[in-house]
Amino acid sequence: MLQMLIVASLVTWCAFYALWTLLPAAAKRKIATRLLERRLPEFVARVLRPHASATAGCGCDGCDRSPKAATPVTGGTPITFHPRRRH
Repeated sequence: MLQMLIVASLVTWCAFYALWTLLPAAAKRKIATRLLERRLPEFVARVLRPHASATAGCGCDGCDRSPKAATPVTGGTPITFHPRRRH
């Protein structure tokens, strides 16, 4: 009986972990925000806080809006594409 209880708890934990890992960032953010509204142990809240304040899932920090990104690349050799012959 004890073995069944241990196996059932491990399988449940692994399923929860896999689901949480595969969830999109928006779903994690929503779930974490809702859970943090409740009274939770500190170690659980500490794990959920980064997910509640996470931004977009791409991890972009605005690198496309930097002044360096706005300057065109000069010099170098132009790239030429040569189509393949079809048989």
